Amino acid sequence: MEFSNFEGASQYGPQDDDLTSLYSAVPNSVINGNQAPSTINGDLTSQFNDLALSVHGQGQGQGQGQGRYGEDEFDEREREMLGVGVEHACAYCGIHNPQCVVKCLHCNKWFCNSRGNTSASHIVNHLVKAKHKEVVLHKESALGDTVPECYNCGSKNVFMLGFIPAKSDTVVVLLCRQPCAALTNSRDINWDTSQWSAIIDDRQFLSWLVKVPSEAEQLRARQIALAQISKLEELWRDNPEARLEDAEAQSGEEEMQPILLRYEDAYQYQNIFGPLVKIEADYDKRMKESQTENDINIRWDMGLNQKRLAWFCMPKLESGEVRLAVGDELRLKFVGTTSEGWEGIGSVIKIPNNVSDEICLELRRNDGVPSDCTHGFSVDFVWKATSFDRMQAAMKTFAIDEKSVSGYIYHKLLGHELEPQVLRTQMPKRFSAPNLPELNHSQMAAVKAVLQKPLSLIQGPPGTGKTVTSASIVYHLAKMNPGQVLVCAPSNVAVDHLCAKIHQTGLKVVRVAAKSREALGSDVAFLSLHSQVANADTHPELQKLIQLRNDQGELSQSDERKYKSLVRACEKDILNAADVICTTCVGAGDPRLAKFKFRTVLIDEATQSAEPECMIPLVMGCKQAVLVGDHQQLGPVIMNKKAARAGLSQSLFERLVILGNRPIRLQVQYRMHPCLSEFPSNMFYEGTLQNGVTAPERLRKNVDFPWPVSDTPMFFHQNLGTEEISSSGTSFLNRTEASNVEKMVTKFFKSGVLPSQIGVITPYEGQRSYVASYMQLHGALKKDLYKEVEVASVDAFQGREKDYIILSCVRSNEHQGIGFLNDPRRLNVALTRAKYGTVILGNPKVLSKHPLWLYLLTHYKEKSCFVEGPLSNLQPSMIQFSRPKKSLAAAMDPFKRRESPAHEYLDKNAGRVPGPAAGRFDPSYYRTHNSMSFVPSDAQSVVSQAITNSAFPLFPGGGGSKPKTYTGYASSVISQQPTDFGLITPSNGNGSGNGNGNAKSNVGLGGIGYSQFDRLGDAQNQTQQYQAPGLGLGMGMGKRRGSFISEAASASMYAYGYKGGLNGDQEDDTSSVAPSQAGMTEF
Repeated sequence: MEFSNFEGASQYGPQDDDLTSLYSAVPNSVINGNQAPSTINGDLTSQFNDLALSVHGQGQGQGQGQGRYGEDEFDEREREMLGVGVEHACAYCGIHNPQCVVKCLHCNKWFCNSRGNTSASHIVNHLVKAKHKEVVLHKESALGDTVPECYNCGSKNVFMLGFIPAKSDTVVVLLCRQPCAALTNSRDINWDTSQWSAIIDDRQFLSWLVKVPSEAEQLRARQIALAQISKLEELWRDNPEARLEDAEAQSGEEEMQPILLRYEDAYQYQNIFGPLVKIEADYDKRMKESQTENDINIRWDMGLNQKRLAWFCMPKLESGEVRLAVGDELRLKFVGTTSEGWEGIGSVIKIPNNVSDEICLELRRNDGVPSDCTHGFSVDFVWKATSFDRMQAAMKTFAIDEKSVSGYIYHKLLGHELEPQVLRTQMPKRFSAPNLPELNHSQMAAVKAVLQKPLSLIQGPPGTGKTVTSASIVYHLAKMNPGQVLVCAPSNVAVDHLCAKIHQTGLKVVRVAAKSREALGSDVAFLSLHSQVANADTHPELQKLIQLRNDQGELSQSDERKYKSLVRACEKDILNAADVICTTCVGAGDPRLAKFKFRTVLIDEATQSAEPECMIPLVMGCKQAVLVGDHQQLGPVIMNKKAARAGLSQSLFERLVILGNRPIRLQVQYRMHPCLSEFPSNMFYEGTLQNGVTAPERLRKNVDFPWPVSDTPMFFHQNLGTEEISSSGTSFLNRTEASNVEKMVTKFFKSGVLPSQIGVITPYEGQRSYVASYMQLHGALKKDLYKEVEVASVDAFQGREKDYIILSCVRSNEHQGIGFLNDPRRLNVALTRAKYGTVILGNPKVLSKHPLWLYLLTHYKEKSCFVEGPLSNLQPSMIQFSRPKKSLAAAMDPFKRRESPAHEYLDKNAGRVPGPAAGRFDPSYYRTHNSMSFVPSDAQSVVSQAITNSAFPLFPGGGGSKPKTYTGYASSVISQQPTDFGLITPSNGNGSGNGNGNAKSNVGLGGIGYSQFDRLGDAQNQTQQYQAPGLGLGMGMGKRRGSFISEAASASMYAYGYKGGLNGDQEDDTSSVAPSQAGMTEF
């Protein structure tokens, strides 16, 4: 996990940092000898003496300049200043004052306590990046060669250690944060544990422990940037002897080919995405296989299914570099001193949560398990390439299989411009599905539009009934079309949820789960394929074999063969008889579905899937595709930074939005109290969200909670406690906020709220773990009550809701920034989980430095919901907000996508300059964040981004007697249609040479021609021709694929025709809306 982003690395992106406190080093003129000593003000001798390192007494006669030294002597002195050849010199900058350096006990390298050009000290930078946690001071330091450790338990993790002043002013005691400092019955009653304070403050060791080098020493040291530190740490993993020169030699390493908006053909598509998936797979494999944990203590148990269960903790999980999910496989090893070694593989059935940080592993086999031993085990991840292999296979299929998708969808996925196609279908009389809630106007419009289009995007803001709408669409698609409908989502939870809803409509639904998950229970287990096979009464012989297998535990060789053959036949029958097949996107590549062709595909939570993941279900014969998601919420999880920077973290849904495929937005939210939905609606959805619930429906009169405004169940509570680095070194916690979270939860309990109705959200894993344990240790009520309160990350809460939400922001520092709290999507998800009330805990002085948070804090203040003080006496906070250094537009700029380099190239060559950006705040700009400048470390994820152009002028809309309205770019309202670019002349035939008939082409930009008849199933479609405006698109009966000249492919992005929103049956309307804080604005 990169430390630059774990830190928040100020607000300048991962490779930049706050350099305002730096001074230039010795003048170049002195070093280069280009200036006579007499021309420099003052005596050089005294200047150099001021810079001397006092410990080594090197000040005498240093200022003679190069004129008084030979070159060799000067080089030698320079090497000495940089600590070359000094064993205890800082491995980054060369500072070697024994008072200022410490040695990392893991790698035996020395580092100093200066920040240099970064926002953290060099030793802390190293410990975080290398995942090391133990140090020893220099023998010549004031404290001698001491290893800082906990007085009580001996823990040497410096991120856990803090000090407590003893009765004597000259004595301090080091204790670890948990559990020792949290215990009140310490061995020495003279200690006041409430005074505990971390030994690392603001990412630097306290100066009484390790001195901070003087400014003079820092000026003389090697100047090393954060990017160089990151590269050096990377090299040290493979070669501990690597030097800074080696890092600089590799700094020119090429980045990956970035993704494009448009592709010439599926081969180019595969050539760009294939390597990105490969490096993501390699990174995932390397990370998981490097996460071996030794000296694990096991607690053995027996499951109800008579399988052995192993309970244990894995401290490394907190770093967030590895995501552990239910169903993952781990290898447990035991090397006994007396007994023989043993190893076994099992599936994870429980992961760390608010009840405990333990993992539960269900072993595959019970034989030979050393259940009498509890110590000395090791745990490895079992890495599987399945998901990545299926992504690569899908892209290959897309390229070589003519029938993998219809011609229209093929060209749409590649970004080619086509005339809209309307499917001729018999529309249903009622759009609502049986046993599901009646649809509202926007849901009905979505269903109606989807049934008539081969490719549809549905944007479902929080609480707008996305799942009900998706289930209704699937119901009608299943009734209207032959064959099965394939329903997918990136996660098993999302698939199960949608599967249950579709089952309510009365359709025959089969849930296909991975074989590794078949033993795991779920709400829709009865719909799973293996359950339906086990309960099938159509194969009596199979039932006998299943009974025999259960009784004996195994079958004979011949019976086993017969059993497998019968299971395959039974599975085929069940799948053929189904109306709907539900699985994850990766699960769509299951061999059991290989022979199936799915004409209709719906992908839920499509914005959380990486694009190659979405391709797996789409290339199974798709002729009608529906993508459902919300690109204003969190996106795909990409662990490899290089792949994320190249664009793998952008979903297919987002790319299609950029290409002008307007999503149909659901507009009525049924979750939140209207006061809770107001800010997200105005900030993220241009004020278009309507409330389907009234304020009285979302006010609980029987809950006696001290809301500052009785009919507005929300407030921001000022917390000024400082953040601390968590035990992993890669996350944060805030003890003051944790304490207040416990007070809020206790008050909710006393007000009559149940534990299951409360959710605590925090962006940081360190805080999640600390809050969960703090509430159980210090909660005023029964411990079991606090165990039932869910404490989780923003990512874990996406797609879910609770009655009451408490949000702990954690970040509170002088100049480190707010990390990934500045991601608008993360804030949107956090603010939209609650139905009845939200409490936010944070430091407004720090948060208000970011314009987005300033808007939120101002909103709370205007509502009289910005408070401080104890819950029994909340008072309006009078604290002054910080003045952001940037405007909201500038702060959000990193979260806007850039066009691909091809567009920049075209701009330069065409001599065009993009138009000026809109000169006012337009919230629709800021719907994403940019992977190239922001890759969070702690959130266990690199979240997705959508693309927007940075320069959208305002265009007048409307006409006739209507009042004119103006709008900036709003993804859900305006489509982007390329208009003619450059000179248009008649072309005598075939665009790029493989179409027939007349087409127009752009002079100097080339054209395109392709045939679709081989990708569309019926004769009617064979004669369908599509004309791409301004791109010279000729249809013929020859090859299916044309070739886009790359400039032509991207030229159209610079000429936008804007269209308005849906109006009745019309696809487009001439009117448009202007986003504003109040909602709709007409001029």
